[in-house]
Amino acid sequence: MDFSKLKSIIEGLLFMAGDEGLTAKQLSEILEMDAAVTADIVKDLTKDLKSKKRGIQVSFVAGAYRLTTNPAHAAYFERMAHSPTRSSLSQAALETLSIVAYRQPITRVDIEEIRGVKSDRAIASLVNKDLIEEIGRAEQIGRPILYGTTKSFLDYFGLAGLDALPEPSAVVDDSLDEQTQALFERLEGRQMTLEEMPTPIEES
Repeated sequence: MDFSKLKSIIEGLLFMAGDEGLTAKQLSEILEMDAAVTADIVKDLTKDLKSKKRGIQVSFVAGAYRLTTNPAHAAYFERMAHSPTRSSLSQAALETLSIVAYRQPITRVDIEEIRGVKSDRAIASLVNKDLIEEIGRAEQIGRPILYGTTKSFLDYFGLAGLDALPEPSAVVDDSLDEQTQALFERLEGRQMTLEEMPTPIEES
């Protein structure tokens, strides 16, 4: 296969993998190639992204390769995160938040199995708004990140504790339909803007 095509495929695979990334072994198994050769291709992709000053780059974190933003552009990413037009939670973020609230600790893969769609962006948005956080890693292959709600989540939505989450009258096994709807009603009525959220300075 063409070398440039392999780099393009790896870039796409890392994008799909999200925060958990992929190890050289995992990439080699997907591509059906030698792990050492795969690692060399990733290294070349990393150099390409840096030399072209792309907005994304390949980072090696906890034994896995993953796509991250270019730190040189951090000021713009921060500005985007604090943009008033992006302050409220999307329906996808609300749904993801409710799943985390009821099923924590939970991995990204488990969230996506419940929602039936990719949830990288929703999770990133919630982490940026300090509504959910990484609380550990699951004891399973790949040690995926476990997510849970933060104290800010309770503060922002007026909950005394997790036991104060709305309780649906009946919950079907392995279904969050009624739970998410109950929490949607609470959260949608308490949409907080970033201007209302306390900054780290105000909290200290």
